[in-house]
Amino acid sequence: MSEAPHGAPIKTPGQLIAAIIAGFAVPIAIIVLLAYYVDNTTRTGAGTDELSSAAVSARIAPIAQVTIRDANAPRAYKTGEQVFQAVCSACHASGAAGAPKFGNAADWAPRISQGFDTLWHTALTGKGAMPARGGTSPDDYSDYEIGLAVAYMANHGGAQFQDPPQPAANPPAGAAPASGADTSAQAAATQAAAAIAAIASAPQQAAAPAAGGGAQPSADASQAGKALYQQVCQACHAAGVLGAPKFGNKDDWAPRLKDPIDTVYNYALHGKGAMPPKGGSNASDADVKAAVDYMVGAAR
Repeated sequence: MSEAPHGAPIKTPGQLIAAIIAGFAVPIAIIVLLAYYVDNTTRTGAGTDELSSAAVSARIAPIAQVTIRDANAPRAYKTGEQVFQAVCSACHASGAAGAPKFGNAADWAPRISQGFDTLWHTALTGKGAMPARGGTSPDDYSDYEIGLAVAYMANHGGAQFQDPPQPAANPPAGAAPASGADTSAQAAATQAAAAIAAIASAPQQAAAPAAGGGAQPSADASQAGKALYQQVCQACHAAGVLGAPKFGNKDDWAPRLKDPIDTVYNYALHGKGAMPPKGGSNASDADVKAAVDYMVGAAR
């Protein structure tokens, strides 16, 4: 019994040409269709809008931004909630570093019992791990706005404090503080502002030449040290801000005085921890050393 002969599927030149064309055309058509499908599909993956106008503008925007404000325009005060969200929530939302947690009556009860004035004063001057004004400056948030934030947090912790009185738009010189205002908090705020102003103006003050134009005799070194302390150093050392050894406090200065005096001079000249070199001033090395001697002498 014989088997049927096997025949090739392509028997004519026309069939061969058609097979070759199909071998190229079919894959190309599939690729074109897939590309068209992918291009017209809604893209939701990350990075798909990186070439959009908004994304490009955000990438090429300058880092520094300038905000121009009219100094004579009426100030628009932030609410207590806005100040809390912008500043206080960093610690008070979670109770970090021992801060009373927002909305936790048990945490706030001992603070509320001290009264609003004390809480406001503490917020302005700092306490424990909390820096003065939550680490902001009077240019960022006024005393009044800090007081609003204190009342907002305390009231959510069970207090029934009234908001502090809003300051007058243009208080006359020498006018008495508004009724009910916290004088102790205002005094603390004044001291804080004076400290900031002292640091800001320290380079100009320290750079001023001594009267008479000649070199000071050694007998005046203590006076030069006292003057530099009052101009620059007391901004932090008078109250022990940021861990600075408090002026006249022997316990604060004792660990520092275990080092040789040249080491203490070196800290003052070149900075240590939160203290900048020369306290942020451009005073001479001799004046800085004289200020160190003045503070050391007060602690012995």
